[in-house]
Amino acid sequence: MSASVADTRSGLISFQGEPGAYSHQACAQARPGMEVLPCGTFEEVVESVRDGRADLGMLAVENSTYGRVADVHSLLPNSGLHIIDETFVRVHVNLLGVKGARVADVREAHGHVVILPQCAGFLREHNIRGVISSDNAKAAREAAEANDPSHAALASELAAEIYGLDVLARHIEDHANNTTRFLVMSRDPDHRRRAEKMVTTFTFQVRNIPAALYKALGGFATNGVNMTKLESYMVGGHFTATAFYADVEGHPEDPALARALEELSYFTTELNILGVYPASGERR
Repeated sequence: MSASVADTRSGLISFQGEPGAYSHQACAQARPGMEVLPCGTFEEVVESVRDGRADLGMLAVENSTYGRVADVHSLLPNSGLHIIDETFVRVHVNLLGVKGARVADVREAHGHVVILPQCAGFLREHNIRGVISSDNAKAAREAAEANDPSHAALASELAAEIYGLDVLARHIEDHANNTTRFLVMSRDPDHRRRAEKMVTTFTFQVRNIPAALYKALGGFATNGVNMTKLESYMVGGHFTATAFYADVEGHPEDPALARALEELSYFTTELNILGVYPASGERR
């Protein structure tokens, strides 16, 4: 690959949502020199990078309160894209309303399905009904357009600034460490070692033999490789076809990880490295 891909600091980066979304915040944090391209869905983000409209794509992959973003986990293996970076955004959920509104005026708050559980305690306490929206920033825009004190949005302070809303209640998330992990996606892989601590992400399917998963993972234990994530998902809607998504610490050229991946290959029918990238300091 050309070094310019991983070193991209200008150009266009796409994200799911409207201006002011937390994914927009992730773009500004990870690639502050790039222009942004809002997309309606995760699939559109992937397609925008594949067809060259965007140089990079930003995808939310998991939240410390809500868990994994299922759509993204099923999308990544067949996206044709490669992970070149990760970034973590501390998600502060805010109740946004029209000018002059008060928390007591609010009857319903609109937000993405992922954000509603993150502030469920606050909504219950104030007898506010959570309403699902396709995007938090869209919810903020629609709250501004409705101009109704009873209609609020759950979104970022950036969204409040963009759409001219008041922050009625700040940082209402249930957990103080509420954080979302994002992946930076590129058309081209970048397997260079760019930091002392690297992460390798891959998917695999085990052979249909007894104890295949146990044997496949044994190489990571015996070689002292730390696996920080292992999740399963169905393939093609079949209960008997299961694939696994994994993150491990290290670079594929590290002797220990190279041996573990070689052992893994003996017990798998498919092994696909999705990305090799520096471990964010925010992982701590």
